[in-house]
Amino acid sequence: MSNEKSEQKIDALLALRSDGKLLVGRERITLLEAVAEHGSITKAAEAVGFSYKTAWDAVTAINNLLPTPAFVTKAGGRKGGGAEVTDEGRRLIVAFRRLEEKLGRISAAIAEEGLHNLDDLLMWGMAVKISARNALRCEVLEVRRAPVDVLVTLKVSATTSIIAVVTNGAASELSLAPGRQVVALVKASSVLLAPADQIPQVSADNRIVGTVVRRTDDAVSAEVSLDIGDGKTLTSVVTHAGADELKVAVGDRVCALFTASHVILAAG
Repeated sequence: MSNEKSEQKIDALLALRSDGKLLVGRERITLLEAVAEHGSITKAAEAVGFSYKTAWDAVTAINNLLPTPAFVTKAGGRKGGGAEVTDEGRRLIVAFRRLEEKLGRISAAIAEEGLHNLDDLLMWGMAVKISARNALRCEVLEVRRAPVDVLVTLKVSATTSIIAVVTNGAASELSLAPGRQVVALVKASSVLLAPADQIPQVSADNRIVGTVVRRTDDAVSAEVSLDIGDGKTLTSVVTHAGADELKVAVGDRVCALFTASHVILAAG
């Protein structure tokens, strides 16, 4: 019988968060690396075994939570456009891989030294998943307090701001003040669409004009993603019939409408 220790391995997973929301993990970094290699989201998705929609959602989620975009898309012809990882995205890849290497060395040392009751270590890391399709990194521009509610103006990009309404208690708990970094969450089903040149007179505090960069349809619904500046993307889910009635197509200028009460704020 050998007296050698049985080999133990600990797979320590690194996850980077921005304001409490998952920004990147190993799969998203691998996807970014594939985009850099292939110059295409479609080819990158095939290389890492993702569907196109999963890949698109992953890279746009990274862009929405970074100060500047990690990747940009390029318009294309019949075969579609390409994609390019920016300097910011390359720095993110390098930083993640360096941190992952250090974490790997630490976990290897722990495995070699041994730990009792490893099963009792329930969480080495945690990633919170939320149902809101839109998670946008913002800067608080203005906080206007009233006896009950607080009106908060948020800068999403150089050309786009949104308005949120929270209670006084929530504003205090989140320490909302000009310059504060927060994440604005908006369910895609709460975002209505209208032609950019025929914006209806409705009681929607937020009216954001953007360019359609993607439309995905099923039998009932259409998911429409709008470029709203600085690499940020806002997504709406409407009925298939409604999108057809508006004749929504990639490249169109469309207005996204949603009320301030549909914006949820999160801060670290």
